[in-house]
Formats: sequence, C-alpha cells, structure tokens
Amino acid sequence: MFIRQNIQSLRFFRTTPAMRCPYLPHRLETKLVTELSGPDAISQHDTLTDAGFRRSHHFVYKPLCDGCRACVPVRIRVRDFEPSRAQRRIQRRNEHVHSTEVQALATGEQFSLFSRYVLTRHRDGDMADMDFDDYRAMVEESPVETAIIEFRDDSADGRLVGCCLVDWLSSGVSAVYSFFDPQDPRRGLGTHMILWLAAAAARRGLPYVYLGYWIADSTKMAYKQSFRPLEFFGPDGWVELPTT
Repeated sequence: MFIRQNIQSLRFFRTTPAMRCPYLPHRLETKLVTELSGPDAISQHDTLTDAGFRRSHHFVYKPLCDGCRACVPVRIRVRDFEPSRAQRRIQRRNEHVHSTEVQALATGEQFSLFSRYVLTRHRDGDMADMDFDDYRAMVEESPVETAIIEFRDDSADGRLVGCCLVDWLSSGVSAVYSFFDPQDPRRGLGTHMILWLAAAAARRGLPYVYLGYWIADSTKMAYKQSFRPLEFFGPDGWVELPTT
C-alpha cells in the first residue's frame, strides 16, 4: 500500500459483522476503516485518498473483503482529459443547467431530490431507508473541506436537478456522492456533473478527479470507464486503466 507519510497513529479495524455487498450478488462486504480527527485530519485525508481510500462522515474506508478485490479506486487524470463526442452531446443537452458551489448544509429541497433518486436507482440498498437526519449527517459531518455543487435548470424556473457532495483535496476533487433527477435519463445528468468536476479541477490547477470505486462486473459502475484517461490504484500504485 502506497502511503506517503507516517500515519501510524491511525487505528485500523475491520467492520463486523460483514454486510451484504450492494454491488455484487451473493457476496459480503468488509471494510478497513479509520477515523479522521484532530489537527492532521486534512493531511491524513489527502494521504489516504491518494492510497485509494474514500470518506464517509468522519471516517475513511477501503473494501477489504475475503476472497474479493473487485472494488478498484479510480481517478480521472485531468490534464489529459478531453470529453468524448458522446459527452459533448450531453453537455449540449444540459446547456440550460447552471451550477453553484454552496456550503455543505443539508436542505429539504436536496433531500427530496436525493430520496427520489435513491428510490429509483438504488431501491434495494441501505440508502433507501435514510431519513432527513441521516442525509444531514452524510452532508454535514465532515472534518475536511467539503461542499455541495447544486445544479439547477434555468429552463424550469431554477429547479434543482442534481447535487454533488465533494471534498476538495490538495491533489484534486473527490466526488463523495452524487444524485440527480431520475425522470429523464437521456439528459445524462450524472455524466454532466462529472464533466463539471473535471473542468473545475482544471481551473484550480488540480490534477485529479477521484470517482471512488469501479467494479468491472457491476453495471452501476460501468459509466466510470468512459472518462479517459482513467487511472486505477493497484499493487504498483496509480496506473492507467487499459482501454478494452
């Protein structure tokens, strides 16, 4: 594992008991977890993200499942990224959508959109049971630099159509969780938000957009392959994902 600074003070542990995997059937999920706290929380988060970890609330985690290594951390290399023809079409479809970066504070408007998204896309997952307090904890419990990017449709009186909870890192931006209006999948709002993150990272001079975990056998994760060049974290550190 490539970790660039001494983090021996962090205490790792396995979650118990193992939980049902939300992405692959008939498999169990176990995570390696540590808490981010104290004056070094931001630097620890940067270091662990660079080692393939993800943040949730005050914790960072990495799957560590018996007999399975399907979850692969991936990130877009911003300096070499160019939207594909299909992605440019999605940008044109959403030309009336504008974005605003706001403080990581939960609102009822966001939660309503979140609930519709989860019940449509992830009805069988744990998030389907989240109430407003659970959503607020996901958004607001962060010891690092976190924000929400709100996407609104100008052609529909500023209606909220998408949100992306993000962490700003020294090496890029991490997409913690994204959700959007599920009623019109042809608009490609999920793709549109990732394209926005890549452009925002480029404007800030940041080299990467961290997209979380890609699973080759999960249709829910297939969209991440379309953002090239895409790097994955493996035994040799970050290397480019081959084109299949």
